[in-house]
Amino acid sequence: MSALLEVQGLAKHFPVKRGAFGFVSGHVQAVDGIDFHLNAGETLAIVGESGCGKSTVGRLVLRLLEPTAGSVRFEGEDLLALSESQMRARRQRMQVIFQDPYASLNPRMTVGAMLGEPLMLHGLAKSEAARRARVGELLDLVGLRPDHARRYPHEFSGGQRQRLAIARALAVEPKLIVADEPVSALDVSIQAQVINLMRSLQDRFGLAYVFISHDLAVVKHIADRIAVMYLGKIVETATTDELFRSPRHPYTRALLAAVPLPDPTATRERTLLEGDIPSAMNPPAGCRFHTRCRFVKEFCRRDVPELADDGSGHSTACPWWLEFPPASSIVEAASQDQDRIRLARLQAAFVTAQTEAT
Repeated sequence: MSALLEVQGLAKHFPVKRGAFGFVSGHVQAVDGIDFHLNAGETLAIVGESGCGKSTVGRLVLRLLEPTAGSVRFEGEDLLALSESQMRARRQRMQVIFQDPYASLNPRMTVGAMLGEPLMLHGLAKSEAARRARVGELLDLVGLRPDHARRYPHEFSGGQRQRLAIARALAVEPKLIVADEPVSALDVSIQAQVINLMRSLQDRFGLAYVFISHDLAVVKHIADRIAVMYLGKIVETATTDELFRSPRHPYTRALLAAVPLPDPTATRERTLLEGDIPSAMNPPAGCRFHTRCRFVKEFCRRDVPELADDGSGHSTACPWWLEFPPASSIVEAASQDQDRIRLARLQAAFVTAQTEAT
């Protein structure tokens, strides 16, 4: 079965212009030669710290940004070879859900007008009555009432606004939805509701998601596969179960070590990342993670590691992962003495109302 979406060698380098004449003084290597694929009805999560390039990938896939290099094939068609008018027609099958539900909806349009607009633009509702009926169906799909069509975005909560954004994406019956941090601005309880909604809609309509997030705890509940990005590069890809059970790349191990455990009595070995992400204008030579890696070797400083597949679909951009100790897992609850030692290192500094006012 051919993939719905195939990305090869995708790169985006933003020029940095300085001075009165706008001379290019360098380039920000936001995305630097990545490959991945997505099958119909599947969810691929792209995860990483802020600034790793994951949101840029989403915009490149939709051609909201023009890539510096690489190819993007959707349903076997090279999107980069299409004109703007041709691409506009293809976007009926490719939609996006943005991070901020407060900024992604037009505050001057009613919900009915907002959901009806794509129906009209793509000729999916021939009459006003058909458009109203379809808007009511879309609202019902995302758990809202048809009479909400008369309201404006400011009359809804954050979770409801994100439901409206999902309804708008569904209006044109897409096959692919790029969801860029769709729940990061929401409370945890609302996040769960939106994730459950997205999963049920995927099962019903066979949607494929590119789910962009920094939160592995969220990704675990929706993704079939995960691609981990660091400084413009994909460093590891695997199925969700495999990645959580057996992370290989040192960066992936550090990310998973930061995921909170549901058992308050359990703990795990910590993997701390020292230092900040290097500048994308001047990334390190060799492996881009070597400046923060506790397993670094001379090879890492010199050579760029290949994202190598082990034959099972688990790919890792680190040739030394077999030499690492087993990935940190949940260990037995600490003893009371250990708890007291830890608590002795944590103390509180209280602020009174008078102190806060000064």
